[in-house]
Amino acid sequence: MRILVTGGAGFIGSNFVHYMLQMHPRDQIAVLDRLTYAGNLDNLKTAMRKIKFIKGDICNRKLVERVAKEVDAIINFAAESHVDRSIAEPEPFLTTNVLGTQVLLEAARRFDHEKFVQISTDEVYGSVAKGSFREDDVLRPSSPYAASKAAADMLVHSYFVTYSLPVLITRSTNNFGLYQHPEKLMPKLIINAISGKPLPIYGDGKNVRDWLYVIDNCEAIDLVLRKGKGGEVYNVGAGNEKTNLEIANFILKELGKPKSLIKFVENRPGHDLRYSLNCEKIKALGWMPKHNFEEALRETINWYKK
Repeated sequence: MRILVTGGAGFIGSNFVHYMLQMHPRDQIAVLDRLTYAGNLDNLKTAMRKIKFIKGDICNRKLVERVAKEVDAIINFAAESHVDRSIAEPEPFLTTNVLGTQVLLEAARRFDHEKFVQISTDEVYGSVAKGSFREDDVLRPSSPYAASKAAADMLVHSYFVTYSLPVLITRSTNNFGLYQHPEKLMPKLIINAISGKPLPIYGDGKNVRDWLYVIDNCEAIDLVLRKGKGGEVYNVGAGNEKTNLEIANFILKELGKPKSLIKFVENRPGHDLRYSLNCEKIKALGWMPKHNFEEALRETINWYKK
């Protein structure tokens, strides 16, 4: 298969490229990435000889069409994804996450692609006090970032209904692992702890997230690409629900740092209390997370140390 991976120099995208090269060496991989602050070519350093890299914006229609006509499928990781940034400046999130997705969808439609996989997030559902969200639950996003991803999901679905484009959507829980930008919670806490700096925790630290090791997510996306049913949404979670305070304490313990480094800061606006996904649907395809949470987090901590 000839696959275009947008946002392939970012965190999840670069991990996916490495995964695909290992698991499907006969596939041809092209990567389109604008190389914003969150994209880093070093993430693809060992893969550059095996892929075709194009620097560019998914909102550039002519460029996207030129690249898309040479592939069979698009997997769209490209996105503005940091909630705090979306609160401060929402517009870039709407531009990239919604309009950029539309440009990609049009290219996939024009060149009759076999698959279009949209990489989404559990944040589109909003917060849930009890139980877990299913794929057909109402979307109630709380932040401009989550709203932009929900809008993109709806747009992707409309291309299936209106044009019969074979689209698929994956909504994963919080990812962690190698190559993640230091602005995100896990690497920020790790790097600050290594440096002996305060670990900022919003509110009382009781916000709950389900933590998914990025390689498990890559495997899920690959499975959806090859076996998913067109027009469907697939939740991807690992069942590792932890409070932010629990994450901070684990990192400090692993690094032998004092708990006094934890610093509670003012909560951000619209901060969802808990995310949780029902993942029966993707498990029915044959997927299960393979990595132990604590072992994977230790590996991640050691990677940042090095």
